[in-house]
Order: sequence, then structure tokens, then C-alpha cells
Amino acid sequence: MTMTATDADHLKIEAARIFSRKRMVSFGVPLIVLAYLTYIFFAFDVPGLAKRFEIDNARALVADSYSYKTHVSRDNRTGDVSVSIEGERKGTYAAGTSPEWVALGAETVIDLGKGHVVTYGADNFVSYDIPGYGMITAQPSRAKGVQAELPQGDVPEWINSSKNRLTVTTEEGRLTVTRNRTETFRYFIGWELFWFTLDSPYHGMGPVEVMNRALNGEAAEIWSDFWNNKMWRHADVAWAIFETILMAFLGTMGAAMVALPLAFLAAKNFSPFTVVRQITRRFFDFFRGVDALIWTIVLSRAFGPGPLTGALAILITDTGSFGKMFSEALENVDEKQIEGIQSTGAKPLQRYRFGVIPQVTPVLLSQILYYLESNTRSATIIGAITGGGIGLLLTQAMITQKDWEEVSYYIVLIILMVMAMDWFSGWLRRRLIASDESGH
Repeated sequence: MTMTATDADHLKIEAARIFSRKRMVSFGVPLIVLAYLTYIFFAFDVPGLAKRFEIDNARALVADSYSYKTHVSRDNRTGDVSVSIEGERKGTYAAGTSPEWVALGAETVIDLGKGHVVTYGADNFVSYDIPGYGMITAQPSRAKGVQAELPQGDVPEWINSSKNRLTVTTEEGRLTVTRNRTETFRYFIGWELFWFTLDSPYHGMGPVEVMNRALNGEAAEIWSDFWNNKMWRHADVAWAIFETILMAFLGTMGAAMVALPLAFLAAKNFSPFTVVRQITRRFFDFFRGVDALIWTIVLSRAFGPGPLTGALAILITDTGSFGKMFSEALENVDEKQIEGIQSTGAKPLQRYRFGVIPQVTPVLLSQILYYLESNTRSATIIGAITGGGIGLLLTQAMITQKDWEEVSYYIVLIILMVMAMDWFSGWLRRRLIASDESGH
């Protein structure tokens, strides 16, 4: 076939047009992405977010996650001094007792270490001796506010002084003085009272001594003191973990049992009626089109809060998802196996049982176990709304804005729970699918 000059010109024009379009796409797509990112940068006020970011608050948040603080508080109205872990009544030292770095008496002397000493004197007087800076004193009163005296010179950034409040934050601790209250915080690494509370006879013992006590017949008492810890609530946490897993299990397995028979109505090769098939598919679309969190809120109004409400929300959402996936799996089955079962005189239910189910079982099990693992994470958030599971405890700890070591504890437990469910679902998937494929 010969090419004329006109044909060659047409080819050149077409090639030039194709290359021009590709160049436009190559330059146009990055420009569109850049324009979109620029819009996001200003629409989401990223510069303002950077200005609002407080490095001190972030540092304090991180410190609270792996440490605890002991409060030495004085009520300026009564003069009473108390010492407590994290400022909680359940972690308060008995009257007249305190840690070794707090000396109670006519004057309360608090040794924060490295020469930092806070003294609660008579008539609500308070002083803070800071090496290298000097002595800070304050005299709080309801009539005149907080009268603070600082060493001469510029006030450093770690001191915040006003008529009604004095806050001094150093690396060794923090002093806060208001009209009605004087409080000193000191940070320590670790999670205090995690094992035993202050009222337990085993508080302060080392692991070797506790083990010796357990071997000498006190194992039940030791376990009871740990399990019923009033601050860390280990028994409540274990039950919350169980509720979360149960919520995910009931929702996932319930959805699978509901979706499987409905999937036959949505599959083309098993449902000859187009109307029934379309209605069933729209039914699936409706349920999976609404997020589980929305269903949780709706069901909470109808049935009230509780773990069962969360399980129902997961069941409804996953019924739509499972229905779609199961119906697609049924549409891809091998018809020859069904015909072979039918040739033996098997009834319709027998054909489904022995000709269809064995083919789709590996796919169904894989999808169910994957969703079970995923729903374990979702149940944490759902539990925060419905009032059940570890999600509720996590939300309560975050709302207090003080017990961030508990938040860290719950997050660690959630991660371990998800890892355990991931391992369990993987192990079960391998066992079930392998045994199904081998015919056992």
C-alpha cells in the first residue's frame, strides 16, 4: 500500500495533535493539583493553624502520656494541705502522710529537687526558691487577689503573673497560686498506682517482695488488690475490651447470616425475577450507603445506648456490604458443578448446599474475617457513642483533660486488641480455607 503526500500530511497533523494533547495533559494535571493544594492551604487556614499551635501544650501532653504528677494542694480558705496522685481523691495520701520529698507541719516544705524548694507558710504565704533566679513569693487573699513579688529584672516566659493568678513552670515542677488555692505539681516517669493503690498493703513493694508474698499464700489478696484497683480499674477495662470484641463479633456474624440468603435474591444466576433482584440490590445499597456511625446515632435514639446498639449498627452496615460481595461471588460460581449435583436427582436446596456453598466458602470466609478484624477497630469508636466498650473509657479519659496516661494505656490496649484480632483472623482464615480446599 502506497502513501500519498496528502496521507502523509494528515498523519503529521494527527501526530502533532496527539503530542499537543499529551503535553497539555502533562502540564495541565500538575497545575490543577497545585491549584487545588493552594486552595486547601488557604481554605483550611493552615497558616492560622501553625500560629495556634502551642509547643508547650504539645510538650505537656506528651509528658502526661508517659508520666504522672503528684499534687501538693492547699485550700487557702481553710489552710488544709493534701497530697494526691493526679489530684484524684482515690489517689490521695492519708491525713498526716506524704511522700518523702514533702514535709508536712506548721510549714509545708516541698523539695522538688536540684535546689528547687516550695514553702507553704502561715497566712497562705507561699515562696518558691529557684536556683540561679531567686526567690518568688506570693500572698493570696480573697480581697486583694494574688500579690506576687519577683526578683528584679525582666519576667521570664516561664512565669505568668497577674492580679488573680501566679503560675511558675520549671523543669522540676510547677507552682500555681490563685485566690482560693495553692498547688504544686511534680512529675515522675511511669504510671503510679497502676498495680496497687495507696490503701493497699502491697503499695511500694518491689516485684520480688510481691512474688514472695504470693508464694507464701497471699496470691489471692494480691490479685484482688490489683484487679480491683480503684484508679486504673483493671476489671472494668477487661470487661470493656470484651464488650468491644463482642460488639464486633455479633455485628459481623449477624450481618453475614442475614446477607447470605439475601445474596441469592440479588445474584443474576439464582434470581430470575428482575424486580426482586433490583429491589434487593437497592436494599443493600441503602444499608451500606449510610455509615455505621450514623446508624449508631439513629439506633441510640430508638433503643437507647448500650453495646447491643453498636452491634446492630455494625450488623446493618455490613449486611449491605456482605450482600453486594456475596452476590458477586455467587454470580461467578461454576455452573458445571451445580449441574453435576442436579444430575444425581438432588433437590434445589441440596444443589445450593453441595454445589454452590463449597465454591463460595473461601471467598465468604475471607471477607467475613477481614470485616471482623476491621469492625474491632470500628467498635471502639461506636462504643464511644453508644456508651459501651473500651471506646467509652477512652472518651471519658480524654474529656477530663488531665489523665493522659490513662489515654495512653487505653490506646495501647486497643492496638494490642487489634493486633490480636488480626493474628486470630489470619490464623482462622488459613485453617478454615485450607481445610475447605483440601476437602476435610
